[in-house]
Amino acid sequence: MSVVVRRGELTDKAWARIEPLLPAMDGRGRPWRDHRQVIDGILWRLRTGAPWRDIPERYGPWQTCYERFKRWEQDGTWARLLEE
Repeated sequence: MSVVVRRGELTDKAWARIEPLLPAMDGRGRPWRDHRQVIDGILWRLRTGAPWRDIPERYGPWQTCYERFKRWEQDGTWARLLEE
């Protein structure tokens, strides 16, 4: 079954390529929101240039997208993804 992907969101093929490069979802504390959903939110924000607070709800809370973006910038995750 094929899933419809909105313009600018990760395709299944792109997701399969980057998923192994992402940090494991930590089992401690509150469960993490799905990486793919958050990445789509981050990509939406980068593509539109809109403020973080304007990220559509379908991507989860804007704070989650912002915090994950910052965390991955600091720990080198984005650099690993861009090298791939």
